[in-house]
Amino acid sequence: MSQYGAQGRYAGRALAGGRYQLRDLLGEGGMASVHLAYDSVLDRQVAIKTLHTELGREQAFRERFRREAQAVAKLTHTNIVSVFDTGEDDVDGMTTPYIVMEYVEGRPLGSVLEEDVRQHGAMPADKALKITADVLAALEISHEKGLVHRDIKPGNVMMTKRGVVKVMDFGIARAMQSGVTSMTQTGMVVGTPQYLSPEQALGRGVDARSDLYSVGIMLFQLVTGRIPFDADSPLAIAYAHVQEEPVAPSSINRALPPAVDALVARALKKNPNERFPSAEAMRTECLRVAASFQAAPPSIVPGAHTPSGAGVGSAVFPPVDQSAPAAAGQVQAPYQPPHNPYGTPAPSAPSPAYGYPHQAGYQTPAPSGYAPQPQGAQTPPPYNLTPQQPTTPAPSGGGRGNKPVIIGSVAVALVAVVGLIVALTLNGGSEDDAKGGDSTAGASASATKAAGYRGPDTSKTIETEECTEPEESYNDPDKIRIPEFKFKNIDSVKACLQAAGWQMKQTSVDENTYGDGTVMKQFPTAGTDVDPKNMPEIEFEVSTGNPPSS
Repeated sequence: MSQYGAQGRYAGRALAGGRYQLRDLLGEGGMASVHLAYDSVLDRQVAIKTLHTELGREQAFRERFRREAQAVAKLTHTNIVSVFDTGEDDVDGMTTPYIVMEYVEGRPLGSVLEEDVRQHGAMPADKALKITADVLAALEISHEKGLVHRDIKPGNVMMTKRGVVKVMDFGIARAMQSGVTSMTQTGMVVGTPQYLSPEQALGRGVDARSDLYSVGIMLFQLVTGRIPFDADSPLAIAYAHVQEEPVAPSSINRALPPAVDALVARALKKNPNERFPSAEAMRTECLRVAASFQAAPPSIVPGAHTPSGAGVGSAVFPPVDQSAPAAAGQVQAPYQPPHNPYGTPAPSAPSPAYGYPHQAGYQTPAPSGYAPQPQGAQTPPPYNLTPQQPTTPAPSGGGRGNKPVIIGSVAVALVAVVGLIVALTLNGGSEDDAKGGDSTAGASASATKAAGYRGPDTSKTIETEECTEPEESYNDPDKIRIPEFKFKNIDSVKACLQAAGWQMKQTSVDENTYGDGTVMKQFPTAGTDVDPKNMPEIEFEVSTGNPPSS
């Protein structure tokens, strides 16, 4: 029962001038409550989420929340909980943002999973794959609109009485970004650790492929009854997402075919480039795998079935520092009570978690670049999140035999140095003026390609409208906010800046995680208020695609 009683904190109140009459409390977390409500204008039941954190006091957050709700309201799909309205009202003397949603008569996916675990040890694979495919269908629509969910987990997926999948809380995580500094320090990650992608745990920018990683975690949980990574603290769990490899689901549930292992393994790749390129591609593979094997009840390995994650709430923790492994208990993270958005007693699913800073926009990759993997197909090797160390060849038994190799190596090095000097001479240095600089095309910021080189990712682009029609400052209507250029291909960034007539300066940095031509740092940072009549020169550090030298 809620700490505010069965009726909830705001039950009996009315919002929007009396239009929405709050009734029974359906669920509650640390940041929001959800009530069943009556819409007196349209004579229907709705669900209303009211945010009762101190975020409601921040004008910047309320404006961002309103805009995100408007964007989510444009998402129309069978598998998405519809958003009808949004606004803010005065409750107990505090400005309270609220969002009016479709009322779903059903229960959370976490509750459905708990029932299957009690009966079978896990959810039957064919059922899990079909549910996952429906979640991906919802994500496909949101990603096409540029909306990344950022908090996919069983607690944010509803199952209606007729078995229809409904994904909810789109846009809430993004809206929370603008208020994250009021809850914790700048740079902190706010989220549900068990479902975070590695890039989220590292505090890096996220795109649609982060959602696909979270879907992979959820699918693993459905078919095994447990989550792949668990530990004593949120930071330790986040570290596991970055550094540890999950076990194969079939090592827990022997009834799973190899195709399910391959599907989950690809979704849980540490490198986003090695995951499925889109929700559509992953959905296609889920349906193909579901149709490729004979359905069988789960067969849980004795001792392997240890359901975990029950009752875990949202947590606030710093991004993972790879220089030192996270120790259990290292961070005192404030856990929130479980929440249930609709209808039934709150299950043991994590409560909603919002607000990942350093968010970057997303351009939907072309589906044509993906072909479903045949069963047993080899997946690309995982990438290394830590700097690659050069390997030293072992002695081969005598200096004389090594002499030609040494001479050849010196010759190759000399050729590389000469080529680098020539390239720098032709290009006129590493700086580049977006308005009047050189016209060399292509993402490459490096003159040579070392071992471990990663090529450019040309799908990560920024639209020119981000520069020609930038967001207005929240605090000063005469100023604009610097767009987010991080993790975008430098060619598209140049085009954006040229369209707006802005100046830039570019330097190179060795980095082979995101690939050649990817913007790794920008100054001023995204969201900085600037005077458009006196635009500063924007500085970028751009990846060479080569591994760090040390």
